[in-house]
Amino acid sequence: MGGVLIVASIVIPTLLWADLRNAYVLLAIGATVAFGTIGFVDDYNKVVRKRNMGLTPRAKFGYQVLTCFVVGIVLLSLQEHGAYSTQLSVPFFKRLHPNLVLTSLYGHQYLWPLAFIPLLVFLVLVIVGCSNAVNLTDGLDGLAIGCVLVSSTALTVLTYLSSNARFADYLDIAKIPDAGELVIFCGSLVGASLGFLWYNAHPAEMFMGDVGSLALGGALGTVAVIIKQEILLLSIGGVFVLEALSVIIQVGSFKLTGKRVFRMAPLHHHFELMGWSESKIIVRFWIIALVFALFSLTTLKLR
Repeated sequence: MGGVLIVASIVIPTLLWADLRNAYVLLAIGATVAFGTIGFVDDYNKVVRKRNMGLTPRAKFGYQVLTCFVVGIVLLSLQEHGAYSTQLSVPFFKRLHPNLVLTSLYGHQYLWPLAFIPLLVFLVLVIVGCSNAVNLTDGLDGLAIGCVLVSSTALTVLTYLSSNARFADYLDIAKIPDAGELVIFCGSLVGASLGFLWYNAHPAEMFMGDVGSLALGGALGTVAVIIKQEILLLSIGGVFVLEALSVIIQVGSFKLTGKRVFRMAPLHHHFELMGWSESKIIVRFWIIALVFALFSLTTLKLR
């Protein structure tokens, strides 16, 4: 049942778009709702049903991959209308545009489904990775939502520039003429983040939970995919990347050598155990997030 709800939350709104100008924002909303649904089910199992683990990691990841699969179908349908390109945009390399769909397999009678595997894998890496990275960052009051505020602001700027043909040509970024409505969605993320931060600032009166962190991370990843800034997302969400990498390094090091690199992962807990106060960690991570976001925007001119 959960899988049906997740798929329906994306497919139904997207099929109802009036024109291509609404397709992008409906896709972003659908993906946000889908990841939020996964988080809600997980939180519901923990809080109401008193299951400490919530959804199993396999089930949670499976639903996230399913969501990316549906997002991929929608993007491919947009490509058929000439409204999306499956070619990857690589910053600083004007002529490097690898295609995530293996067109050479299109004409093969049996192997044609394999042509879309690179796109699906890439969507999982970007969207699921971003969603879970935000979830890992949500460990201190205001930390995750403050970083989301910074990242969504940068994406709002990038979305506006991509939707404006003159700016897109001048800055040599992908032109998405019908993404104007998506600017409103990104601006809404900024406003919602500000509103939530008011109550989530230390000491928090409200908590995000998986329903919030997975949804916001999924939204950021989906917007980055739509406007072809997937690689730049590594810098836009630099704090999220560092938090996720700290967990990967910690787990990998412990399994391979039996030793831990950090005192505790994710990274913000490492600094807690070093004696930093919670407020100091949060503010300094916000500063780092802002530096990453500003660097991401300056790369536009460097191109």
